[in-house]
Amino acid sequence: MELSELWFVLIAVVFIGFFFLEGFDFGVGMSTRLLARSQGERTVMVNTIGPFWDANEVWLLTGGGAIFAAFPNWYATMFSGYYLPLLAVLLCLIGRGVSFEFRRKVKNTKWTNTWDWVIFVSSLLPPFLLGVLFTSMLKGMPIHKDMNMNAGFTDFINLYSIWGGVTVTLLCFLHGLFFLTLKTDGEIRQRANHLAKKVTLAVLGALAVFAVLSWFMTDIFDEHLIPEIVLVVLIVLSYVFAYLFITQKREALAFTMSGLGLAFTVCVIFAGLFPRVMISSINKAFDLTVYNASSGGYSLKIMTIVALTILPFVLGYTIWSYYIFRKRVTDKEHLTY
Repeated sequence: MELSELWFVLIAVVFIGFFFLEGFDFGVGMSTRLLARSQGERTVMVNTIGPFWDANEVWLLTGGGAIFAAFPNWYATMFSGYYLPLLAVLLCLIGRGVSFEFRRKVKNTKWTNTWDWVIFVSSLLPPFLLGVLFTSMLKGMPIHKDMNMNAGFTDFINLYSIWGGVTVTLLCFLHGLFFLTLKTDGEIRQRANHLAKKVTLAVLGALAVFAVLSWFMTDIFDEHLIPEIVLVVLIVLSYVFAYLFITQKREALAFTMSGLGLAFTVCVIFAGLFPRVMISSINKAFDLTVYNASSGGYSLKIMTIVALTILPFVLGYTIWSYYIFRKRVTDKEHLTY
């Protein structure tokens, strides 16, 4: 395996980590309006992700940084071509971070309610926009020979990309519901369990439609038929088992299956792209690949040494933090008003 191929795999792993971890953050944020029935319950939900959300967001920044360092041509084309949606994602993440802190600063219902709405909107939009971004990359964008992308409205917004955004949003919402069944107790836990069963069925339906659209509107099955079919089967099995486990109230296993479903979904995207990193809808000769978009061999070598040195510490700290804050959150312990 060449170093450029290795770094493509590492970037895929980083985005798997992001959607697995930040996915339930987004889901909990959406649940503050779609599941909670009072401001007190929203406070409990926010507290379930309080120790984790900021560290989880770092995975997205790491992914962007890795693309910048390992594939500068990919970074230049994607971040300039997708400037507006990526800016919207950034503003949402800023709004979420501010809301988590500001909602507690004034003991006023209107003040708290305003910031709670910001949490909801800024948890709903990022997975949708990132879903639109990645699925539109699978479909192909108007990339020219000079690696510049000149996209119009319909290149970003079309049936395939919109359905991809909706599907990713549903996956994150479901992941957040499973997380709430793990981290809360009482009525919130029961309602999260009940709603998760319904959303799991909706997720399976959305994934089925997305697979059909991918078959007819992209070339990912033409390029990698067997791997893509295997991944689709694994995704379906993950959510079928998630449904069975949540029905049996085996919440940790249901959450794990949901995370695997998200991980396999990200794998579908990156496997469908490889060896390309961005697909040109103008001419296949203009595709950006792991070979023509990568940094030099020396740079990749140094990056690999540094990454393999630091990664164990990052993973160790992440596991340790989740172990420390493993207990359930209750309203008796965490309600402030």
